[in-house]
Amino acid sequence: MKKYLIALILAISSFSSIAQVDTDRVMIIGKNALYFEDYVLAIQYFNQVITAKPYLAEPYYFRAVSKFMLDDFKGAETDATYCLERNPYYTAAYQLRGAARQNQEDYEGAAVDYQRSLEFFPEDRITLVNMGIVNIEMKQYDIAEKFFEALLRRFPDYTPGYQARSQMYLEMNDTTRALADLNKAIEIDPYTSQTFSARGLLYFHKEEYNMALADLDEAIRLDPYFEGNYINRGLVKYYLNDLRGAMADYDRVIELDENNLIARFNRGLLRAQVADNNRAIRDFDKVIELQPDNTIAYLNRAILNNEIGNIDGSLNDLNIVLETHPEFFTGYYMRSQLKRELNDLRGAESDYNLARRLEANAHTASADGPEKKETRDQTDLDIEKFNLLVTSREEKSQSTQYQRQSRGRVQNLNVPVELEPKFVITYYERSHDVRRPVYYSESIEKSNNSLNLDWILKATNNEAPLNEVQIQTHFRSIQDYSARIEKDPENYSLYFARGMDFMQIQDYENAIKDIGKALELNPGLLIGYFTRAVLRTEQLEYDYQLSGSSAFTDVAGNNQIKALNDITGKPKLPEISVRSVHYDEILRDYEEILRIDPNFIYAYYNRAEIFTIEKDYRAAIADYTKAIEIEPQFAEAYFNRGISRLAIGETSNGLDDLRKAGELGIVQSYSIIKRMQ
Repeated sequence: MKKYLIALILAISSFSSIAQVDTDRVMIIGKNALYFEDYVLAIQYFNQVITAKPYLAEPYYFRAVSKFMLDDFKGAETDATYCLERNPYYTAAYQLRGAARQNQEDYEGAAVDYQRSLEFFPEDRITLVNMGIVNIEMKQYDIAEKFFEALLRRFPDYTPGYQARSQMYLEMNDTTRALADLNKAIEIDPYTSQTFSARGLLYFHKEEYNMALADLDEAIRLDPYFEGNYINRGLVKYYLNDLRGAMADYDRVIELDENNLIARFNRGLLRAQVADNNRAIRDFDKVIELQPDNTIAYLNRAILNNEIGNIDGSLNDLNIVLETHPEFFTGYYMRSQLKRELNDLRGAESDYNLARRLEANAHTASADGPEKKETRDQTDLDIEKFNLLVTSREEKSQSTQYQRQSRGRVQNLNVPVELEPKFVITYYERSHDVRRPVYYSESIEKSNNSLNLDWILKATNNEAPLNEVQIQTHFRSIQDYSARIEKDPENYSLYFARGMDFMQIQDYENAIKDIGKALELNPGLLIGYFTRAVLRTEQLEYDYQLSGSSAFTDVAGNNQIKALNDITGKPKLPEISVRSVHYDEILRDYEEILRIDPNFIYAYYNRAEIFTIEKDYRAAIADYTKAIEIEPQFAEAYFNRGISRLAIGETSNGLDDLRKAGELGIVQSYSIIKRMQ
């Protein structure tokens, strides 16, 4: 029967009773892949269900979610529409389609969908926030304000509501009420850097530079890897006449991202002000390399080239500027002077006369015009503002519930306290943004040598999702192993290999069956016990997630560790062990592994995760300690042991562990250390 499983899934028929079972099964596997963020794989499964039963609404909805997470907003909108055509009461599809339209700047369409969603759930706070935002985008401030009032009346401590409404007030030029909302958001949640950033920028525009500096300092303390805060703090320091400090902030941004256009541009202007012309030119060279149509950078480089005597280079840059801005009279005056120095007197006179005519017209047109600002936004391409520093803004829109998360990025330090994930056996691994130690396992090496697999087994807690080619490869591999098992049904390595293929495509039920068969044939197969334990853990996690139960959540979701997210001092939390029969089989697998190989560090590490879920922190700490004794560079074990120690009030030892984890490459350790101190 197993031989035909994949072929049957790929050719599901909606006209047979067996097809119904297979469709449900494929749908479950697709949701499983979606939950574990394997979006391409998930789409493949939902495609199969849609082909078999195109009248169902659910697969279109989940395929839309997968496409949204891959930034295919148009595709997500189309699939959400298909879902609603089949079931107009599928309320989540209205929210998803609204978010997809919002990301495509179809604000009217998004508002219609959010309004429809509110008819079903009038107090959904994410939808209320998004309704406010789309009305801001449409300049319908009165309507937006009503939604924010309804939201904050129902949820008075919901900080994203205050942040979004403050943006609306700023666009209405009501800085008093914008400041009041930002103050309220900070009073409720003083650990969000974005709010301090917004208030700091508001103080900057109000010319309260010392207040702005204090807020931006705090924003950087909370999130030292967001580049925009350094850029804006550099502006504040510039207006406080701290040129050295401003330059240091721009240097810091370029250390983090050498291609940051704003930092390069602003540093070029500062270097020009202190007559560091050659290095200023190098900064503008980089800006132009990254953005070849940036005429403001060309103009500044033209001025600098003239300063160092490079007349030809200056003239070439000015020609590019005036080709794009033929009304820019200052440029013609400059070019006239350059041509005169090159003895092109006719050309110089022509440019001079043209400049005078354009200047006269410009003065007439702008006699009653607005006053020129002292900084410019990055999107402001007014050539007259060529010598103004550029400000950096965060995205105006708040995240929706479908907003793509920045998965696995150490830059995003303003996140809840979470344990490092469990280790899994897989073929595919992503690299960490910050290099971490590599751990050697003799048992895994022996398995790779003895099992004769088509791919190399790896232990990682940063598994890479499969692309479409890899997915199809594993489907074919399953068929190949099925044929080989028929000929050699007592070969344990074939069952293990097919189980690994099922695992890659998120079919955990069949994976567990095959790994179990391999262990029946070879009870000493350590890698089999470990793989089965991981599969059972992930299946259990997914089953609870699907049922909405809170019995199994992300490890960071239990009350003890969750409390660390609201650190204001050094809490002493109760130790309550909650044993569960759900984990007995998993724990038995880890015990068998450690009987076979007492030095298999991943078994200690993963078993500690189970103990943490059961709130048995002492047992978890003991296992992390044992893993560290075997592998003294085990960064993830130091980090998780530190979190576990903090959860039971062992603050000093916990912070020591986090410092060691940070030293070994887990950068988010430092965010927690600062909050605890």
